Amino acid sequence: MKWLKRIVIALFSLALLGVGAIVAAYFYVLPDLPDVSTLKNVQLQTPLRIYSSDGKLISQFGEKRRIPLKLDEVPKPLLQAFIATEDARFYEHGGIDPVGVLRAALVMLTTGEKKQGASTITMQVARNFFLTRDKTIIRKVKEIFISYHIEELLTKDEILELYVNRIYLGQRAYGVGAAAQVYFGKDVKDLTLSEMSMIAGLPKAPSTLNPVTSPSRAVARRNVVLMRMNEVGYISQAEYQAALQEPLVAKYHGAEIDLYAPYISEMARDYMVQKYGEEEAYTNGYNVYTTISSDIQLKAQQALRNNVYAYDERHGYRGPAAVLWTDEKPEQAQIKAELAKVASIQELQPAAVISVADQQASVMTAKGETKIIAWDGLKWARKFITDKRQGSVPKSASDMLKVGERIWIRDNGQYLQLSQVPEVASATVSLDPQNGAIRSLVGGYSFSQSQYNRVTQAKRQLGSNIKPFIYAAALEKGFTLTTLINNAPINKPDISQGTAWRPKNSPDIYGGPTRLRVGLAQSINVMSVRAMRHVGLDATIAELVKFGFDPNDLPRNESIALGSSSVTPLQVVTAFNVFANGGFLLEPFYIDRVEDAYGNVIEKANPTLACKPSQSLSQPVTPSDPMAFSVSGDSSTEPSAPVAQCFEQTGRFAPQIISEQTAFLITEALKSVIWGGGDWSHGTGWQGTAWRAARLIKRHDIAGKTGTTNESRDTWFSGFSPVLTSTFWVGFDDHGRQLGRTAWNASAEKDQITGAEAGAKTAGPGWNEFMNSVLQGTPETTSIPPEGIVSVRIDLATGKLTRKTDYTSAFEYFISGTEPKEYISETQDENNIFIDAPTDDLFQ
Repeated sequence: MKWLKRIVIALFSLALLGVGAIVAAYFYVLPDLPDVSTLKNVQLQTPLRIYSSDGKLISQFGEKRRIPLKLDEVPKPLLQAFIATEDARFYEHGGIDPVGVLRAALVMLTTGEKKQGASTITMQVARNFFLTRDKTIIRKVKEIFISYHIEELLTKDEILELYVNRIYLGQRAYGVGAAAQVYFGKDVKDLTLSEMSMIAGLPKAPSTLNPVTSPSRAVARRNVVLMRMNEVGYISQAEYQAALQEPLVAKYHGAEIDLYAPYISEMARDYMVQKYGEEEAYTNGYNVYTTISSDIQLKAQQALRNNVYAYDERHGYRGPAAVLWTDEKPEQAQIKAELAKVASIQELQPAAVISVADQQASVMTAKGETKIIAWDGLKWARKFITDKRQGSVPKSASDMLKVGERIWIRDNGQYLQLSQVPEVASATVSLDPQNGAIRSLVGGYSFSQSQYNRVTQAKRQLGSNIKPFIYAAALEKGFTLTTLINNAPINKPDISQGTAWRPKNSPDIYGGPTRLRVGLAQSINVMSVRAMRHVGLDATIAELVKFGFDPNDLPRNESIALGSSSVTPLQVVTAFNVFANGGFLLEPFYIDRVEDAYGNVIEKANPTLACKPSQSLSQPVTPSDPMAFSVSGDSSTEPSAPVAQCFEQTGRFAPQIISEQTAFLITEALKSVIWGGGDWSHGTGWQGTAWRAARLIKRHDIAGKTGTTNESRDTWFSGFSPVLTSTFWVGFDDHGRQLGRTAWNASAEKDQITGAEAGAKTAGPGWNEFMNSVLQGTPETTSIPPEGIVSVRIDLATGKLTRKTDYTSAFEYFISGTEPKEYISETQDENNIFIDAPTDDLFQ
């Protein structure tokens, strides 16, 4: 009895010491214990996602990939797999599992090794949210007490939900939703039992057990998980055996990008980082919905690339990208390995030349496939000499290819083609004419090669794209579409430039007095200068500033009339949008809304709207802030007469910078750029500079303008339809490099002189393909003149009224009151018509 009493006292003392130690430990770590109540409102770190306007994922930013799920969204077998493997008594213990601790201790005592862990799911949640992974006694003590607090605060299901969303599962995947995407490219609900078991086996060692880097270990771990599920009765023996036989199909899956549009996604990313800071932007799970239309964006990207390829091929083949061998051919595996080191660029795939025949070549791809490039895919490849010179027409494949060369190939949609990485640059952007939303934006040929966004960052000379704005100013200074401007050499130089600047036409041809419509349609330089002189230099600059151009970019000399100012493509398309929408200057925008991780809208665009005046209000106008009013606001804050009728849209009133009538007249003239005019059957027909657009698109509700700068360093085509405004720019990032000229048309069967590169054939084809594709299937819109526009029949030679109805006459539009009042005399010699000229150089 005495010994028994001593034993009881000893055990009691040990128990007291144990309790005291626990209490002491608790109060020792208490100051460092976190507030676990934060788990009630925990915000899981989720990446920033960028979407198109129609909900397609464009890009994802952030180190951690996570797809938060509610517990009922996680398949029950996956939850059971975690419980069976990590914490079989999860629903029975209070955060610490004494049975599990004793079992682990017994295994360690009997084997001398730590083969079984004692961490519960609750303890793992405590560690993941509040602690480091340092293996110290103090950290373990904290983990235990935090686990008890978590069990007091949350239900078992709430703890399990946090666990399956927070646990790290390798390959930057946090939580089961991300793991299902990363390893199997699936939603978690579509996983098989075998795949669920593989994911459930990852928490033990996500780096060494994951199926991408260690497939054999992953399979072994999966089998352990399946065995545990079978032992505890979660799956039957038949399910167990079937899952064991399922082969490993895991591989790394990047973010499920639906639409590759890197330039706009980078703009959105930069906006979010600037506004919210890097840490918050990348981890708070924001979803940014841009204004980009996935369909229009894809068409813009393809049109730009096709246009760049066409330019590149016109200028010749620059030779192989590399030489892989010259003598003995390596083994196929070695060739594949060399090709695998080279990343594809857009449609371009690396290939090795295996053999060269008369008019075809055999090549091997990085996949080890052998393909044939027929003569149609080779015959374009004249030797590149300079941007202005190409070699002779090739006669056989050996003229441009040798065995052992590494080349680029692409499928052009019809056949396999020899290709090369373009050196020329290009950019395009399109806007919605009614609210300024950016519908497509392509900042360059390849984001992987250059992240330089030429749409917003590249200031390039505008060339003849400036002329519609010059003529708009002239119309508002009393000119009409029939005003005769002398198309003759300028003899009055602009001395403000320090030299006798005498602009010339391109080509250097002059036709005497010419109607304004024809001058704009044929991009006649001297007429643009004379129109600018009529307006005045200061007034012209003021007009251009109204269209959104930066006054600091506008030279104070007459070269401004020919586009010597440097602007970005976004500024250009914004300015052209004024003509498309009836005279309103809209602010371009690219973010429609921003949502938080729970789908709540935290930002919404408030765009400016192109709205037609319809009524008057009594409130006074605030001219200093024409865009400060919300359409959806209280009527007492709305601007006065005339206000815009915005058809129940929400946004701000855009300033109307030119009249609807002026916008209509310039649009009509820009249609002549495409369709020309006159009567071809009587020899009086004439082409506009963009006649290629008419041949391809074949509809009359499009308008546009070509643009070429001195020595063809920059080429433009800007234009619009009633539903979209777009601009294309082509040039070299090196401002000093000219686009050159070509002596061969790659699509022709024989030599064909094509001359210098210019807006019509360098940038224009990209715009033509893009707009033709976008407008396919949409009805053509009939042009309806706005109120205040009249139409009268005029004599084409003089611009005067005429009673004739033959090819010498046509109807022309005028702002009411500006139409001609005088009829041409039937006896007048139309070859010597000359109206009274003012004393300046306008009709010199």
